[in-house]
Amino acid sequence: MATLIGANDFSPIEDAQNIKNACKGLGTDEATLISILAHRNVSERKLVREAYEEIYHEDLIQQLKSELSGSFQRGICNWTVDPAERDAAFINETLKKEYVDYKVIIEIACTRTSEEFLAVKRSYQLLYKHCLEEDVASKTIGDIRRLLVAVVSTHRYEGEEFDESVAHLEANILHEAIEKKAFNDDEIIRILCTRSKKQLFATFSTFRNTYGTTITKGLSSDASDGYMVTLRTTIRCIKNPRRYLAKVLGYALNDLVAEENALSRVIITRAEKDLNEISDLYFKRNGVTLRNSVAKKTSGNYKTFLLALLGKNSV
Repeated sequence: MATLIGANDFSPIEDAQNIKNACKGLGTDEATLISILAHRNVSERKLVREAYEEIYHEDLIQQLKSELSGSFQRGICNWTVDPAERDAAFINETLKKEYVDYKVIIEIACTRTSEEFLAVKRSYQLLYKHCLEEDVASKTIGDIRRLLVAVVSTHRYEGEEFDESVAHLEANILHEAIEKKAFNDDEIIRILCTRSKKQLFATFSTFRNTYGTTITKGLSSDASDGYMVTLRTTIRCIKNPRRYLAKVLGYALNDLVAEENALSRVIITRAEKDLNEISDLYFKRNGVTLRNSVAKKTSGNYKTFLLALLGKNSV
């Protein structure tokens, strides 16, 4: 369930005008920007961007970047931009780093629907003049390249149907590969990167019921093994994306210096989807509400903005 609900009384022209007024003069009225943009859904924000450009012949995102700074600027700009462009930018940003954070790529590829991720790949190509698969392949090597290229290349079936016999067959294949410690086996990558999520849920469930353990238990937890980290992250994002994202938030709030981008990324990208459920899981895992954690660990306009996205009724 989303934590953000669209405005009841909404005028994109009035919003654009009020945003412009908030940016006039020596200072910027950040409170007004938050009161407008943090309370508009994706369709409404698009209309505001279009109205702003039509009235003032300026790009709203560029206006915000020129007026604001720091974490608040990054957060509200990422929130206001088109979601597919935003995800494409997240991926491009991590691919530009000396040490690529593969978890960001996997998170986006595996927690979006097939159509959403297809839109991300189209935006990536339009923005950066490369295909996503090409850039992922150029920034990775070996088994990590094989897995990640397969992850970003897939277009999964989104239907509810699954085949129980396939689930049993492929649970056995996965178990055999794991028992042999053949973690880079082609069959593991094939199954994870071609099957629908419903089919994979059935396979993971069959694996647990047949062998008395979860599929990730048999995988090496060596944090220094980049491929194993990538493989475990892929399985966790597919198997239970909300639980995985609740963990990402926990790690981010425990180390905002290194993981601040992860905090805003998860809140911004899930506020209109399932942030309430993620917040519930965060509370069960940490014994403190996500809202209270964000309020304690952040400050200023950035804090106000994130709390607005979390909503008053969030855990």
